[in-house]
Amino acid sequence: MTDRPLRLGTRRSPMAMAQSLQVSRAITEQTGREVELVGIAAHGDVSQAQLTQIGGTGVFVSALRASLLIGEVDLAVHSLKDLPTAPADGIALAAVPIRDDPRDALIGVGGAKLADLRRGARIGTGSPRRAAQLLMLRPDTRPVPLRGNAGTRLAKVESGELDAVVLGYAGLTRIGRLDAVSQVFEPDEMVPAPGQGALAVECCVGREDLLALLRCVDDPASRAATTAERSLLGALQAGCAAPVGAYAAGTAVLRLDGVVVAADGGTALRGSASGPVALAEALGRQVAADLLGRGAGRYTTVSGGHLSSGDDG
Repeated sequence: MTDRPLRLGTRRSPMAMAQSLQVSRAITEQTGREVELVGIAAHGDVSQAQLTQIGGTGVFVSALRASLLIGEVDLAVHSLKDLPTAPADGIALAAVPIRDDPRDALIGVGGAKLADLRRGARIGTGSPRRAAQLLMLRPDTRPVPLRGNAGTRLAKVESGELDAVVLGYAGLTRIGRLDAVSQVFEPDEMVPAPGQGALAVECCVGREDLLALLRCVDDPASRAATTAERSLLGALQAGCAAPVGAYAAGTAVLRLDGVVVAADGGTALRGSASGPVALAEALGRQVAADLLGRGAGRYTTVSGGHLSSGDDG
């Protein structure tokens, strides 16, 4: 083969490396093109500050995007839920591979399910969306802000520091830790984050050769569903710091369900709509407009608090 290997930029965490390897293998299988991983340190990985102080989950993608723009790497892989909804200058979303399981999973001490946990149980989560929905399901529990990769979080349950943690099922699959799962929340129990379980493959605008090559790993159904979810999030003018869930599914017709939850779990506004996949973006705006019309804007601004670590699927 005369073409040099493609350089794929990835964060260095075990989960990020695993999902990037998954994409690289798919590209090679489909096209014969070799791909090499290039580990890049993201500011969000090395800083111990609360993410609200350093820019939200965008800090997990900015270093990879900078490497793309200077030509250090040819493509980059992210967890799609970590991408800001606003477009980035010079960067194209080249592919959304087949989405993995978008559900949330509880890892409870001794295999305990949510209903089994003691009153006042400390449940670790880096997500205000998860924290708010946990409080809806069990108002007597205590969500605890949590940083660190998935292994670090699981260790806090194993050591007894926490009674449970909630992580993405897809991420646990990628690192081979489904054995730790004690309960999986269905989307109608705990609505996933927009884009959860999906990956994003980015490259530079203008790389028509690469954009054409990467279509081999793009899944139209996954792209349409996550487009609807992220459109809802963007229209709410909310980001990773807001307790917003969205989940879309369907083939020819998409059904989108969205929820905005008060931080204390006391109020939840839900909306849904269905429409053709070609109108996925408009579907997201439609549900967002319905939620905003019912007062969702009161709950989409979160000050301080805790955010997704960008490392749980």
